[in-house]
Amino acid sequence: MWIKIYAVQHELSADVSPLQQCHAMKRIMIAATAKSGASPATVFALLKDGSTWPTWAMFDSFELERPGRQEPFGVGAIRVFKTRVSCAREEIVELIPDRRLSYILLSGFPFREYRADVDLEPTDGGGTAIRWRASFYPKYFGTGWFWRIFMALVLATIARQLASAANHHIGHNG
Repeated sequence: MWIKIYAVQHELSADVSPLQQCHAMKRIMIAATAKSGASPATVFALLKDGSTWPTWAMFDSFELERPGRQEPFGVGAIRVFKTRVSCAREEIVELIPDRRLSYILLSGFPFREYRADVDLEPTDGGGTAIRWRASFYPKYFGTGWFWRIFMALVLATIARQLASAANHHIGHNG
């Protein structure tokens, strides 16, 4: 497993307001990877079905606030994940079966334009490489350093937990 953290610096023109300059300065991008011995289909099934997350991830509860347009956990679904200290609302914006799940954060953290893409790739040994990438702007000036570190740890943990859950799933069902 690895974590990659970086920020993107944008060039600013003279006609940009100070507020726009703060917003445009640093988009935080984070990536975490993990490997599972399970197939992409097994990993994707756990990733897509939010109701399974409290059994394998750091979340205490899950709520499907709104089902997807064509299926309950499909594109357009709004998922709510809670811990003792947070409540994140996410909307699924892209699904490629057994390959990718993408979501945006609607509320719960002080971020703007948060988007995450979870890509699954088959490995030569029959397992799955999981790559979880997210990018966002911190909402409040001076907090980017904290959220960069915090979210890198969160994504790495969830990617590792997903890989482990998929391994456990094949151990019991394969």
